[in-house]
Formats: sequence, C-alpha cells, structure tokens
Amino acid sequence: MGANMARRLKECGYEISSVHDINPQAAKDLASELGATYRDTLSMVTKHSDVVITVVTDDKAMKHIFHDTGGLLVRAQGRLFINCATISPATHVKIEQWAEKHDALTLEACMASSITQARQGTLYLMCGGKPDAFERARPILDHLSVTNRYIGPAGSAAKVKALVNMVMNINTAGLAEGLGLADAMGLDLDVVREVFSQTGANSRVLETDGEDMVIKDHECYFSADHAAKDSGIALKLAKIEGLNLPLAKATFKQYEKMKELNLGHLDKSGIAELTFKGRTLHS
Repeated sequence: MGANMARRLKECGYEISSVHDINPQAAKDLASELGATYRDTLSMVTKHSDVVITVVTDDKAMKHIFHDTGGLLVRAQGRLFINCATISPATHVKIEQWAEKHDALTLEACMASSITQARQGTLYLMCGGKPDAFERARPILDHLSVTNRYIGPAGSAAKVKALVNMVMNINTAGLAEGLGLADAMGLDLDVVREVFSQTGANSRVLETDGEDMVIKDHECYFSADHAAKDSGIALKLAKIEGLNLPLAKATFKQYEKMKELNLGHLDKSGIAELTFKGRTLHS
C-alpha cells in the first residue's frame, strides 16, 4: 500500500524524499525507482521530509516507529504525519499526544480500499484528528483518493474503519459458507453467484472474492492475518461498550484458525478453504 501511494504521489508531482521499511531491500528498490533516498533510520526520514506517510501492520509497530529512540518524532517540529494503518483508536490518540509534545501534527487516514486503488489514486479515506491537520493534508489526500471523509477527533476514524472491516470479514465468511454449501449440493456456482448478485445475498465481497473462492485463487490483497487483527480490534471495542457480537466472534475464530494453519498470508478469500467440502482444510 505504501509503495503504491508513493508511486501515485510521484506521478502527481510530489517529491518523494525518503523511503524506509522494515525490509531494507524493498525500501532501497522503491527509493531507486522513485529517485528518492533510502533512509536507514526513522529520524532521518523526518529530518528530510515535511510530510511523512506511515503504513504499518499493528499497534506495536506504530508505537515503535513513533516512540522508540531514533524514531519519527526526532526533530519533528512542524511536521505532519499521515498515518494510514488499521490500528486501535487508542493508539491513534496516543500518537497524536506524543506528536503534540514535539509541536507536530498527526492525522489518521484509514483506507477502505486495496492495493490497486492505492496505485490509481482512488482510495476511500476516513480521516480523524485535528481539523487543521486534515486541512493541511487534504491536497495530498486528494491525489490519493476519490473521497476524504473527515470523521472527527483522533481515534474516531479508526473506530469506523474497525466497523468497516468487521462487517466485511463477516460478509466474506458468510459468502464462503453460502458458496461452500451450494458446491456441496452440486449447484452451478456461476449461476449461484449471479443470483446472489441480484438479491439480498449481494455484497461487495461477492464482487471481489466470489470467483476467487470458487477457483481457489487466494493471491493476497487483504490477508487473513489482517482480517483477524481487524476483527479483533472491533471485538475489543465491543467489549468496552458491553456488547456481545456473536457473528464477529465466529468470524474472528475462523481467521484465527487460518493463522493456526499457517495460512494467514493468504487473501481473506482463503477462508473458503475452511468451508468447501472436499478441500484439504475442510473440517
């Protein structure tokens, strides 16, 4: 996601000054492609940038890049950090508080799209943070997205993103079960998917994942690992609110099972491998 966002911004006339990644070779290759400089420390990224866009995997990684010695907040005065990872709302709030101590701004720009949209500049972004951070980020976000929806203070966009992914994951698990049962009954899955598309069984995941489930193509656009993480975030928010979410819990357990089977690297559509009768993982 981050690499494609950088490519998009380069094409739109922005100078990509610095690239850093946990995988140094990937960062070096991207820096060479974009005419940027690979920085081996986070503090050097901040030093040579006015705006820093971060895309990391989870809360632990987010706290690491901002709070550890030599992190992004070294010499951060006046900088704007646009943080695109799907992490817990509380962590976004904490990052904003840390940045304020260094006279820097942060904005959460949660992405409800995938790799292709990042490359094309057609992301759907949900933003949270201070209004002045959003206004400063808007020209950049306009080149990355078709919609920048300002949700509210820090943490608020992350809450909405958790709900988006929770419902998406439930829909994906439900689709896998529907197609799996149809397959077990010997129905024509092309016909079933067409009927689904014209009825109450329709969903966005039918369009993105339906065929992949049938033909067992689980090239990763949104991994089972991330699906488990994001459903877990939503369940923690539900616990805080005293709500029981049985469908979200069941879906979370399915994606956790994929992780246990060392299949977390597969696309979320790989959940069909737990459902379709006769497949290796069916139980």
